[in-house]
Amino acid sequence: MGKYTLSVIKADVGGWVGHSDVHPDLLAKADERMAQAKSSGLIVDYYRSKVGDDIVFIMTHQKGPDSEEIHKFCWDSFVAITEVAKKLSQYGAGQDLLSDAFSGNVKGMGPGCAEFDIDVRPAEPIIVYAADKTEPGAWNMPLYKMFADPFNTIGLVIDKGMHDGFKFRVHDLRDHKEVVFSLPEEMYDMLVFIGAPSRFVIKNVMRKSNDEIVAATSTQKLHEIAGRYVGKDDPVMIVRCQSGLPAVGEALEPFAFPHTVAGWMRGSHHGPLMPVGTADDTPTRFDGPPRVVALGFQLTQDGILGTPRDMFADRSYDNARQTALDVADYLRRHGPFEPHRLGLDEMEYTTMPEVMEKLKDRFVKAED
Repeated sequence: MGKYTLSVIKADVGGWVGHSDVHPDLLAKADERMAQAKSSGLIVDYYRSKVGDDIVFIMTHQKGPDSEEIHKFCWDSFVAITEVAKKLSQYGAGQDLLSDAFSGNVKGMGPGCAEFDIDVRPAEPIIVYAADKTEPGAWNMPLYKMFADPFNTIGLVIDKGMHDGFKFRVHDLRDHKEVVFSLPEEMYDMLVFIGAPSRFVIKNVMRKSNDEIVAATSTQKLHEIAGRYVGKDDPVMIVRCQSGLPAVGEALEPFAFPHTVAGWMRGSHHGPLMPVGTADDTPTRFDGPPRVVALGFQLTQDGILGTPRDMFADRSYDNARQTALDVADYLRRHGPFEPHRLGLDEMEYTTMPEVMEKLKDRFVKAED
């Protein structure tokens, strides 16, 4: 068996038009950079993807997680693509690049990153998910269903390789701490936290036997990093499947329910996460609604990703898409009122502080 690192790194470096898509010239520059990295031997294989206005680099290599070489290559690539975006006057050119200089790792600098080492099995199905117009906590419910809910994943009941459950590493994005839960025995404890996805996010799922990572997410929140509104986070996720892990169908099944996530317009609204094929990954209605694509790879033992399958380009998700559209209609009718608009403590883009300062002298003690 070969051991490789699978890295998925994404960034929004310019939108065409607005926040809806990526200009072909930006994608061409991305393809050029990725081809150079493979021919130089930096990476073993790659696939360049996108969702909405985000460019996604999917790579196999042998440099290990958090490799400065790999992360610098991605950073330099996003900088090069940003220059193309600026020449074409693309919207928000370079908005995910929160520094003028690379500091050793893209984490905390804007781009989203999910990666882990993998001992490739004789058959290694992997699904890479990418979402647009939402935040990292969007993966909490799907990951819970995949690896902890027997109503979704029957393998937890009838597959002896899964019956003991899994470990979940949860990040506290506000206090920058983490905790590991063992499920099913700590299920209720974990749900207390991951049910608040704007703060607590599942970072990894691991086997109980050896702590091997079998699912990973990007947990960066750009408005937390920058201290101001710079993007909607647009997370990525990697999930390994089959043989003691959720079957491919079990890993996709959670998205048959378009659950409500934060993001959408200006990163400040709730909306349904709609599963779509890559042909429909361009959000335009109120810059949404939020959507997710899934690319399936059959990773070879020499680290080759091969051609992906577009897993949500399947008519069996038509009902989920229709439900998402119906929910979008319902929520949009709320306009600037909650629950469509996020609560004030969650909003990434708001005039609330300025308005409060302006009116502070007009607030007086209320009579009983």
